[in-house]
Amino acid sequence: MRLTLLGTGDAVGTPKIGCKCPACEDARKGGKSQRLRFSILVESEKGKILIDTSPDLRQQFIKQNLSCIDGVIWTHGHYDHYSGFGEFYRVQNKVDVYGVQENIEYINQFVYFLKPRYHYVKLYEPFELIGLQFTLFKVTHPPVEVPTGVIIREGDKKVVITGDTNSEIPEASLELMKNPDLLIADAIVPPNIHIKKHMNSEEAMALAEQLNAKKIALIHLSHLFRPHHIESLFLPLGYDGQVFEF
Repeated sequence: MRLTLLGTGDAVGTPKIGCKCPACEDARKGGKSQRLRFSILVESEKGKILIDTSPDLRQQFIKQNLSCIDGVIWTHGHYDHYSGFGEFYRVQNKVDVYGVQENIEYINQFVYFLKPRYHYVKLYEPFELIGLQFTLFKVTHPPVEVPTGVIIREGDKKVVITGDTNSEIPEASLELMKNPDLLIADAIVPPNIHIKKHMNSEEAMALAEQLNAKKIALIHLSHLFRPHHIESLFLPLGYDGQVFEF
């Protein structure tokens, strides 16, 4: 199993349009503060799956020399997590897409013209793709009705992706998330800032400790952090193009 963080930014990405903060200036110079919007590529010997379809999907595919995938899993119906699906136009037809019914039906209003093949998935029930086991679990990301995270298993290896969430994750989900080899966690802002629908970095690190995560990558990061080369001395920040292999 191989995971590539295609985009580790929040909804606006870094650099933010018109911003001259230290992180945005570092991003413009080509530093690791440069963050595309959220997508993760999951690979096995049997294929490739995308977790969410970033607005920057075209750029991400070109960077990774990708031309075809075997399926998409959508975590929820926010613009920065699905809108890049339109980049499959004249690239790949009838893409297989997986997610809970509420999210798929909402997103379908915007991407129906691509005629994807939809597969409804039930929370907490494992399903298999490309020889890996995936499970969607409920998180809390108001006002989304059924936001989900993703668990990926291969043999005794376990990866947990929180998806967009605040720290009020349901107990049933927390139980399922325990003891990951890798936790990829939403941490949109530094600890001195609190946002109702996301975790800050302090809350994400507390979750990692609660779950007994062996390795952590903080993602969905805003430009409000210090430049990556400084902040990463203190926090396990993910970055675009980062690869994890198991």
